[in-house]
Formats: sequence, C-alpha cells, structure tokens
Amino acid sequence: MAEVQEIKKEQESGRLGSLFNLMDRFTGDKVILLIALFLMLISVVSVFSSTPLLARELGTGRMDIMLDQLKAVAMGFIFIFILYFFGRVEIYRRLSMLGFAVTFGILIILVLNLNLGLVKAGSINGARRILLVAGKQIHVYEFVKVFMIMYLGWALDTFKRHGFTFLPWLAWKFPKLAFLEKDFYQKMFYIYLPIFLTTFMVMMGSNSSALFIGLIMVLMILVGGIDGKDIGIMVLALLVGVGSMFLAWKAGLLKESRIGTAISRITQDDDAVMRKLLDAPRGSKDYNDARDELKQPVSALLAIKEGGVFGKGIGNSTQKYATPVIFGDYMFSFIIEESGIIGAILIILLYFSLLARGTLVAKECDKYYDKMIVTGLIILVTGQAFMHMAVNVHLPFVPQTGQTLPLVSHGTNSLLVFSIVFGILLSISKDAKENIARREAKAEAEPIIVHDDDQWTQSASV
Repeated sequence: MAEVQEIKKEQESGRLGSLFNLMDRFTGDKVILLIALFLMLISVVSVFSSTPLLARELGTGRMDIMLDQLKAVAMGFIFIFILYFFGRVEIYRRLSMLGFAVTFGILIILVLNLNLGLVKAGSINGARRILLVAGKQIHVYEFVKVFMIMYLGWALDTFKRHGFTFLPWLAWKFPKLAFLEKDFYQKMFYIYLPIFLTTFMVMMGSNSSALFIGLIMVLMILVGGIDGKDIGIMVLALLVGVGSMFLAWKAGLLKESRIGTAISRITQDDDAVMRKLLDAPRGSKDYNDARDELKQPVSALLAIKEGGVFGKGIGNSTQKYATPVIFGDYMFSFIIEESGIIGAILIILLYFSLLARGTLVAKECDKYYDKMIVTGLIILVTGQAFMHMAVNVHLPFVPQTGQTLPLVSHGTNSLLVFSIVFGILLSISKDAKENIARREAKAEAEPIIVHDDDQWTQSASV
C-alpha cells in the first residue's frame, strides 16, 4: 500500500514538474500571459452568472451560453499560442502596411451599405456596425482598432526611417509636385489622413467607437514623438470635419448617421429625465421613454451600491435580471455586485499590472516598430478597460459608450480580437526578454568599478 502511494506521489510530482518545466521554457513575458489567462477564467464564471436575460432572449440555457464562452476562450488560447510560437516581427510589419487599406475597405462596405453576396453590411439596433460574412456576424470596430494600431506602428516607423516611396516617386515623376517630398506632406498623407478617414467612417455607425478609436490613435502618435504643432493641425481638421458633418445632418443629408444620437446623449440631463419619470403616469409613453433612458446606467449604479465591500456572492446578483447587456457593456458593475469592492480592486490591479508590464516590455524592445506596436496595443487594452469602468460608475463627462471589458465581457468577436492582441504582445516580448538577458549577461561580465590603466599603474609604482 505504501509503495502504491509513493508511486502516486511520484506521478503527481512528475506532472507538476512537467508543468513548471513548460513555464520555464516559455520565453515570452510570463506576467502578460498569466494576466490573460486569469482574465479569461474570470470571463467564464462571470458570463455564466450574468446571462439569464440573454438565455431567455435566445431561448436557451445559461449552461449553453457558458459552453459557447468556453469554446471562445479555447479558441482564444489557440490564437495566443499560434501567434506566440509562429509570429515574427517581420510578418507583423508586412501585414501592418495593409492595415489602413483593409480598414478602409471594410468600413466603406458599412458606410455605403453594400451587399457583395458573401459579404454584406448588417446593422444592430438600427446602426450599421457589423459585416455578415457567410451568415456570421463580424463586429467590424473590434478589428478596426487593431488594424489601425498596427498600421500606425508601421507608418510611424517608416516615417522615422524616411522609408516612404509613393510620394517621393510622385515628386520625382512630376516636378510640380516636388513639395510632396517634405516631411509635413508625408505625415499628412500616411498618418493624419488615415486617422481622419477612419474616425469619420466609424462615426457613421457609432459615435462612442469613433471617439475611442480616434483617441487611441492620437495617443499612439503622441507617444511616437510626432510634433505637437502637427497634432494641433490634425485636431483642428477633426473639429472642422465634425462641424461639417453636424451642418450636413442639420440640412438632412446624413439622416442615417448616429449624429442625432450623439447630440441627444451629450445634451441629456439625467435629473430632468428622472423628474420626467417620477411625474409621468406609470405605463404612459413618457414614463416608458424615461425609464428606458435611465434603465442601464441606474441599474449599473444599483449593482455597485448593492455589492458593497464583499459582494453578494457568485450567482446572487439581482440586477442581472433588470440590466440589459450587463454581461457586456456593464460587466464591471456586475462583478462588483457579486464580489464587491474586493473584486473591483482585483480587476483594476490586473489591468494596471498589464499597463506596467507592457511599458517595461516596450522599453526593452530595441526596434522602434516593436516599441510602437507594444505601446499601441497596451494603450488599447488598458484604455478600453478603464473607459468601460468609467462608464459603469457613471463618471462625470464620460459618455455612455458600449465598450466591453477586454477578455472578460461576453462576446466572441471581442474575445478573439483581444486574444490576437495578447498573442502579438507575447510574440514581441520574446525579443524584449532576449535583450534583457543579453544586458544582464553583459553586466555580469563587466567589473563593477572600471579603473583607468595608466592611473592604476602610477598608483602601483608609488
């Protein structure tokens, strides 16, 4: 009997040893990997507990929804490890060149409401935000974020190396266009124009996504070292563009856009809506309209208030029966209701840790392109997470946007996109880790104090 127990102990220690050896052989950043895995595990539990309304709407059970989420998580793991093992910086660089072209192509299908047979524009709640590809929904803006970050990483790196070829070729071919060789026009054509067009086209379907994507792109080029004067010109151009869109909307030329929705959200007075709700007869049109306007933000705040310090416990949320899409846009509120402030602090610490670790990885990259890609992707993940939290706690001056909590909220498209983001981060982190190892090896080989040979000889002779 004792021998059998010894054999079992050896087998268990062998399995643990194999697991630890696997982690030792992992040359990417282990902290980023563990953060991704932890967020995905939180996602599975949270989605199962938060989706009774979704299950009723779909005519299915929460277990089926959780199994779908598990499949998405498993697929996300596969994406992460494929990109980690087989992703190469040169491959990312070449694909990044196409980022804006692909973005422009898919957005133009939405803006023009095209039907290309296999691919056609689709809408959610009256807004064109998805592509239907062979009957499957593709949430376009989730992919646009990553495509444009990758493109800007390439564009900023190429500008820094004076590597653009198209405008210089035009300047050489047509002497009257010689001015196009100047840095200002190259920045305008390759960097600012793509940012402006992307923001403009996204705004036609989602104001909040346009605001967020535009902000992420501006932050990225600021970090990239672009002149502040040029940023001012770009912001002025954006303001002129938005003003032109508003005038066109007032003239009735952009009736299908989301400009009216943006204006109503900006000018909405929550106190006035609450008074309207209290004064209107129950069941009247005014009462129902006011209730619908307040339902999500008020229910989210109630979830936070009822969660307290320790929460109600897993599965004991009540606001999940009242808040539409609490499993998506209001996942942070749901987590607080079930796990309290402790759960909120844990989530915040995970994203702050990702921000700190990503900053370290970017610092250790020896190539400008690598630095920019890591920086942009880290800004994307943490920026979206903190915007999601700000909306959930109803922070003043923060618009009610539909941004999900990365790797946690329900949604296959979002989860897979952020899995790709983490796969790219881990792939690039391998090179950063090698740089750290080389620097440490060099530091070990060098003496702590370096003496001047002549001075040392003179001191010895005295």
